[in-house]
Amino acid sequence: MIHARFFNSDSETGFELTGHSDPDGEGEDILCAAVSSAAYLTANTVTEVLQAEGSVKAENGYMRLAATSSVEQARLLTDGLKLHLEQLSAQYPDRISVEAD
Repeated sequence: MIHARFFNSDSETGFELTGHSDPDGEGEDILCAAVSSAAYLTANTVTEVLQAEGSVKAENGYMRLAATSSVEQARLLTDGLKLHLEQLSAQYPDRISVEAD
């Protein structure tokens, strides 16, 4: 299962994704591909377009973005990702969960 957690404060905003949805095996799953693509688009926009300070970590089955500057603008982008993942979760409730602090 994919777990998405979003966090926001006055000084930081971001998300953490863990897991795979795994019905067809790693690398064969369209849901994992959709989530990964949306997460990379969000992280790249925050870090490269907004040039927000913070950190990004990505490895197999894990991604975390924490923006510590341009927080309000970054929050708009992470809110868009959250909405997208919530809609996917409504379609695939046994394969993706979304929570916010």
